[in-house]
Amino acid sequence: MFVARTGGISGQIFVENDMPSDTSQPAFVLVRPQMGENIGGAARAMLNFGLDRMRVVAPRDGWPNERAVAMASGAGRLLDEAMLCDTTEEALRDCHFVFATTARARGLTKPVVTPERAMQMAAEKIATGEKVAVLFGPERAGLENEDIARASAIINVPVNPEYASLNLAQCVLLTAYEWRRASAEIVAERVDMAKTDWANGAEMEALQSHYEDRLEEAGFFFPPEKAEGMKINLRNMWSRMPLTRADVQMLHGVMRQMVRWKDRAD
Repeated sequence: MFVARTGGISGQIFVENDMPSDTSQPAFVLVRPQMGENIGGAARAMLNFGLDRMRVVAPRDGWPNERAVAMASGAGRLLDEAMLCDTTEEALRDCHFVFATTARARGLTKPVVTPERAMQMAAEKIATGEKVAVLFGPERAGLENEDIARASAIINVPVNPEYASLNLAQCVLLTAYEWRRASAEIVAERVDMAKTDWANGAEMEALQSHYEDRLEEAGFFFPPEKAEGMKINLRNMWSRMPLTRADVQMLHGVMRQMVRWKDRAD
C-alpha cells in the first residue's frame, strides 16, 4: 500500500516506499520535536554516520521547516526523504523492535541498555531481517510514558547524574556513532602515511651504521671498555623508533650536514 506524505522544503509529495534504498539500518524517530534547528542537527548527525532513515512525528512548528533545512546543510535530503507521521504508533507500524531514549523508566519495567549495547542489538536484529526503530523525545521533557510503553527496551546514556540533560541532536549523534561502531569495520588506531612508507630493515641498518660510524669518528664511544654496550643501546633505541623512509632520509641528511659543518669549522 502506498501512503502519500509531504516532505522537503518544496512540500513535494512522496509515497511511503519512496525512501532510501538501504534498509539495513534502524529508523530514527523524532517524536514531537520542537525546534527546527534540532531536527536539522539530527539529520546532519545521522548522515555523519551513514544513517538516512528519519521519521518525524508531529513536529511542533509544522513541516517542512525552514530552520531545519538551514541547519541540516548538506544533509537536507534526509529531511526531503523523512517520513512524516501524526502519531508514534503510525511511525512504528512496520517495526519489530523499538528502543526509547530516556533518562528514566518512569515506573515502567523495561530492559535498560547503553547506546553501545543497543546498537549492537540493533545490528544483530537487522541482520535477521527485523526492522528496528529508535525513539527520541521532544526537547522540553523527553518521551511520554505512552511513547515509552511502545518500546521493547530503553537506551540510557551514562551521563553526569547531576546534569543529565542531552540536546536532541546530541542524543541522535551519540546513538548514530554507536550504530557506526556496531555495523562497520572501524580501525581503532592507524597512521596516515604522508606520501611515504615505513623504512625496511636494510634502510634502518644503513642509518644505524651511518650514525655509528660518524659517532665513532667523533669519539662518542668512550671509554673504550663501554663502547660495545653503548653501541648496543644505540641500536636498541633505533629499533624502538618506527621510522618512515622520509624520516630515514632526513636523519641521514642531518648527520651529513653536521659532519660538513664540523669540517668547515676546522
